[in-house]
Amino acid sequence: MSDIVLPAMASPRARWTRRYGLPVLGAGIIVAWTLAALFAPWICRHDPNFVDVAQRLRPPSATNWLGTDALGRDVLTRVIYGARTSLSVGLIVVLVGGAFGTLLGAAAAYVRGWAEEALMRATDLVFCFPPIILAMAIAAALGIGAVNTAIAMLVVWWPKFARLARSLVITQRSMEYVEAAQSIGFGPGHILLRQIIPNAVGPLVVLVTLDLGNAILVFAGLSFLGLGVVPPTPEWGAMVAEGRELVQQWWVATFPGLAILTVVMGFNFMGDGFRDWLDPHARSR
Repeated sequence: MSDIVLPAMASPRARWTRRYGLPVLGAGIIVAWTLAALFAPWICRHDPNFVDVAQRLRPPSATNWLGTDALGRDVLTRVIYGARTSLSVGLIVVLVGGAFGTLLGAAAAYVRGWAEEALMRATDLVFCFPPIILAMAIAAALGIGAVNTAIAMLVVWWPKFARLARSLVITQRSMEYVEAAQSIGFGPGHILLRQIIPNAVGPLVVLVTLDLGNAILVFAGLSFLGLGVVPPTPEWGAMVAEGRELVQQWWVATFPGLAILTVVMGFNFMGDGFRDWLDPHARSR
């Protein structure tokens, strides 16, 4: 009878890489882009809005590492400065929209009654429209500009957080620790803010992390359509739009598109990592 060969157990390093490799990679990508955006004036050798028509549409070279655009502006410089706009707008939209939607949904679920019914009808009204289409309509009505575009995105961003917070609070409010807090004499505000929301924050953190990439992608899409930043402000979606017809000068649109791709992937990897880390079943495997 032949011996049975058992598969070798994976080493701790291999298990760590399998579980945390992609989240760490995603975090590294986001940290790198954040540092590049913060220190852009010290990193870049060119002014992002400096026009030099004599150098227009030059391919990548030692002077201009990622080439130049149709006005002779350095693509690398504009990509790095564009990170400031894209990351800032994405962060503001998700944090403000998430905080507003979470507090509104949690409060409505805790008090129940007509407040919860009104919130659900409001979220249903927003969900009737595709988010990008509704954001386009609002941005077009408000006018071009990063602030107006962020406001338009905020209008369509809070309902998902409100729905999630409502479902989490409904689950948590029946727990024994809530009954214990009520029996001690704590008020509804204290129980909601100090007891329920901290215990339900895990899924909200995952949604925030995943949504950051989505917000940057939506903002880039609106800028691509001409509803984002005011030219000549460097922004990734607007840069892709500037190079969409320059087929032979591929670098004009390719590198801003790769910037969007890497940032969205980075936040998605981080979100998946947070989800696994906050899930007790995933940690036990």
